[in-house]
Amino acid sequence: MSLASSPLSYADEGQWQPHQLPQLKAELKRIGITIPAEKLADLSKHPMSAMVSLGGCSASFVSDSGLVVTNHHCAYGAVQRNSTAEKNYISNGFLAKTRAEELPAGPDSRMYITDKVENVTEQVLSGTTPAMSGKQRHEHVQNRIKALIADCEQDKAYRCSVPSFHRGLEYYRIRQMMIRDVRLVYAPSDKIGNYGGDVDNFEWPRHTGDFSFLRAYVGKDGRPADPSADNVPYHSKDFLVVSAQGLKNGDPILLAGYPGTTSRYKLPEEIRFARDASYPARVAEYKSDLSVIAAATQGNANAEVRYASVAKSINNRLKKTEGLLAGFARKDIAAIKDAQDAEFRSWFSQHSADQSLLKELDAVIASDMALNEEEFAWSVATNSDLLKNARTLYRLALESSKPDAERKAGYQQRDVSFISARLARLEQSYVSNVDQARYTAALQRYNKLDSKFRPQGLDILLPTPESVAALYRQSELGNTATRLAWLKKDAAAFQQSDDAFIRLAVKLHDIGLSLEERRKEVDGNLERVIPQYMQAVIAWKKSQGKPVYPDANSTLRVTYGTVAPYSPRDGVSKGPFTTVEGIVEKHTGKTPFDAPESLLAAVKEKRYGVFKDNVLGTVPVNFLSSADTTGGNSGSAVMNKNSELVGLNFDSTYESITKDWYFDSAITRAIHVDIRYMLWVMKEVDHADNLLKEMTIRYPAK
Repeated sequence: MSLASSPLSYADEGQWQPHQLPQLKAELKRIGITIPAEKLADLSKHPMSAMVSLGGCSASFVSDSGLVVTNHHCAYGAVQRNSTAEKNYISNGFLAKTRAEELPAGPDSRMYITDKVENVTEQVLSGTTPAMSGKQRHEHVQNRIKALIADCEQDKAYRCSVPSFHRGLEYYRIRQMMIRDVRLVYAPSDKIGNYGGDVDNFEWPRHTGDFSFLRAYVGKDGRPADPSADNVPYHSKDFLVVSAQGLKNGDPILLAGYPGTTSRYKLPEEIRFARDASYPARVAEYKSDLSVIAAATQGNANAEVRYASVAKSINNRLKKTEGLLAGFARKDIAAIKDAQDAEFRSWFSQHSADQSLLKELDAVIASDMALNEEEFAWSVATNSDLLKNARTLYRLALESSKPDAERKAGYQQRDVSFISARLARLEQSYVSNVDQARYTAALQRYNKLDSKFRPQGLDILLPTPESVAALYRQSELGNTATRLAWLKKDAAAFQQSDDAFIRLAVKLHDIGLSLEERRKEVDGNLERVIPQYMQAVIAWKKSQGKPVYPDANSTLRVTYGTVAPYSPRDGVSKGPFTTVEGIVEKHTGKTPFDAPESLLAAVKEKRYGVFKDNVLGTVPVNFLSSADTTGGNSGSAVMNKNSELVGLNFDSTYESITKDWYFDSAITRAIHVDIRYMLWVMKEVDHADNLLKEMTIRYPAK
């Protein structure tokens, strides 16, 4: 069944593939969007041609010279990598007044511009048979995908992928221009870009200026090139006009970006596993790791800078996972899914001749959850950056002995430059004694895990916590040149090495490979059964007139909604705007509520200019909308009815976090930076006049 037959959405639920948007004409018209749906579906036309993926975050072009705007936390790694204790761009901010002053974002920084999407389901699934084992089926599908990618990447300017939709019901080949020279242009101080820090993360009201600018560079021929001083700014064929005219409560918005993953179609058993086992274990692991990092970096300014991005990332995952658990406690989503599942199974019993599907479905999901427990234990037992790098290097050496088409995805020739960049990047986020402390503590935590969840044969191969210090003394992998040199060595060199972490990687390889092989079997069975289930679910939902959109999977999606307040509990109403006066109210002079003096002065003197909202009487900072978003949507362009940029998505309210599993239109709200605050900071606080001149900005009529 093709998703082209998907029914219309209700409320503002749905993370839609662009090609589905013509089906939503009535919905878009209902909320006041004036852009033709057919135009939104065309990746070669405005505004979709201005959307950019950063490989984990979203962004958009705002000039014809490759300038993109995204979230501060999405560019945080680039800021951190260019910072030192003496030149701390994290706390002081960074602004390049000229192109020559722009800094390299990092060896692994990329921009991806999607230009082609095609349905390749038939090509991927051709040749699969019911008689195949799970492993055989998975490997067959992966080989078909690798062939489709290789064919697509004959032009090396592009990076291609073939993700599945609806858990394997459909596959699309996606072609993206991959820009390899990315530079940091401007990031405000984290006193603006991360105002409120982890205290305010996922909270409302919010007063965070979560924005930064990057620039794409290419060779003089206009094609992607490795970083070079000879490169020139990418000429983006399209970019968004910035509107400072503002929004008001009830106004429509469109949001486009690359949401990570959602689990809207998972079964009640999967929700209970996440709620009762997986998420609590992750929360405990995140907290323990953060505690170790904090203790190991305390009093060492260099170490604190190097681990700032690492800690920020873990903290964000922690807060989100805690929010998911809180959401599960507040609303029994498993019970809601139980009712939906019972209704579906009743419908299915009347509309399907094959009733064995549901029993098989329950069995493959149980095997998936059981293997997840072991994979989590493995991740704890190997939580060392040096060990992870050693394992990657050894696996690359083993895979490099095979024909490229037969290598494991992620270790083909197309992946070597990415691996090299990750190995080089470690230099900016690694300190030996910190990694040593993290690994020692991780092994102590692993030893306390229930033995039935530990991979068989692993315990005897692991170092003891007491012996970890010796591993670091007997390894040279902490040296970047040494680490990169291993890229050119064969498997025999690894097997004969006396480097302690190389030896450990070799020793652990078979256990890791065994887990991989078991994962292939489980995934292959999931990929055989889940699509049959999803096809039935789609038919069931269609019969009810309910939305059928694929779960998010890091591909380009469009969602829509309105600027809207919400009530998190009885008697409490929040939103939809916060203002610069709220920054002053929260200001304590201490992190994370330490606003720059120049910003406080501008508020005190009411230097609002054209960015003053006539209704609010001041400059808005953040606003809420009912748009359907998730992780990966960070930095997504928020557009008005005319497709002009009016904000950047950066977060969700705490009550909304469970939308990854269940969309509750009454309380689901996304949090956005109001573009007027961004422009006001650029003008009044950081004097980024060069960038204000570069962008096309539509100001309010005087």
